[in-house]
Amino acid sequence: MRAILGSYDSELTQAEYSPQLTRRMREAEDMVQKVHAHSSEMEAQLSQALEELGGQKQRADMLEMELKMLKSQPNSAEPSFPFCREEVDTLRLKVEELEGERSRLEQEKNILEMQLERHTLQGDYDQSKTKVLHMTLNPTSLAKQRLREERDRLQEECERLRGLVHAMERGGPVPTDLEATTGLASSKEVAELRKQVESAELKNQRLKEVFQTKIQEFRKVCYTLTGYQIDITTESQYRLTSQYAERKTDCLIFKAAGPSGSKMQLLETEFSRSVPELIELHLLRQDSIPAFLSALTLELFSHQTTA
Repeated sequence: MRAILGSYDSELTQAEYSPQLTRRMREAEDMVQKVHAHSSEMEAQLSQALEELGGQKQRADMLEMELKMLKSQPNSAEPSFPFCREEVDTLRLKVEELEGERSRLEQEKNILEMQLERHTLQGDYDQSKTKVLHMTLNPTSLAKQRLREERDRLQEECERLRGLVHAMERGGPVPTDLEATTGLASSKEVAELRKQVESAELKNQRLKEVFQTKIQEFRKVCYTLTGYQIDITTESQYRLTSQYAERKTDCLIFKAAGPSGSKMQLLETEFSRSVPELIELHLLRQDSIPAFLSALTLELFSHQTTA
């Protein structure tokens, strides 16, 4: 390489010789360093390959020794191979049966989880995980006890009044115990009280009729203005049916929660599962039940008009 460079650089002038020679020398040195680096890398790979070859050779020797030991053992174990194969086949069939049973149980488990989730959305709870605590001084229990006491007192009062009525109908004298308890002085006061009771019952009957009429009128107005018929299914649950619904079973069920029904929760129904986009937008994001009902009314109306 130096001879070639010398013959090439001899043709150059004195002014051009030094820079050209320096550049050539640097290139040659770089090439030599690359060759040395590549040689070192190849040597490292060769040493690693030799180590792996030695390990594989040791493993081959060990396997060969084990093979010799197995060959040196008596042949009494050979007849047991068919029995072992039969056991393996039996175990394989049993494993397949267990795998099929596991798949079936997983499917049943998924079905039960879906049913549990559906019941949870409908307001039910898991009794194995949720405990209901009853207070010692439960207001509901106290109210029921007061109602029972009031009912017993009223029943006793009714029995005394029945005895008094029977005595007055017979025209005989009023027993002293009944007269003392009731404080009635004469039959005129009893007749007056009967008239007052009949008048009060008539008034109550008229109030009930007026109240029922107003309720029906109010429901019709709500149905006309909002487009939804509202019915009370159970305690704190309300069913809304749109006048543009395609089927009578297309309804929404809301459950009142919080004090005085300040919060309303939408329970899952077959119809609510058909409008997940409206639920996602208006209930989950915007938290607005009126906007949800309005959007649902517009969608149902558009379906009827386009149909």
